[in-house]
Amino acid sequence: MNLNKAFIIGNLTRDPELRQTPGGQAVCTFGVATNSYYTDKSGGRQTKTEYHNIVLWGRQAELANQFLTKGSNVFIEGRLQTRSWEGKDGQQRKTTEIVGERVQFGQRPGGGGSPSVRPREDENIHAASVDAEPVEEIPVIDIDADDIKPEDLPF
Repeated sequence: MNLNKAFIIGNLTRDPELRQTPGGQAVCTFGVATNSYYTDKSGGRQTKTEYHNIVLWGRQAELANQFLTKGSNVFIEGRLQTRSWEGKDGQQRKTTEIVGERVQFGQRPGGGGSPSVRPREDENIHAASVDAEPVEEIPVIDIDADDIKPEDLPF
């Protein structure tokens, strides 16, 4: 039995970059940083940050480009993929990335109800009051579904 599965929750290190393949397929790339914490020998708390390259395809790529920005919190479920290419200097290069299969958007930069850096013009944005109800959990967008309707989107 084989299993290639990756789960990460972290923050975008840069704005997503959306491109199209020659066949017209959307592909989006961005970086995600995750932190882990430990106590060193002297008892001080230390932080270790890992950086991950993420690749999304199709409708998920378009949605990520539309709604995610640098600093956005995101949950990615996917698989590890290593690919190689020849650099401009003629050297062989390799990179390992996570190909996202499911993506869940977290809180937007700046807190729970605050808008993204790039809100859509038709988005109705209200400031969250102190007494406001907790924000409902954002559903996972599954690109394998037959139809994605606008009312199914969590925004």
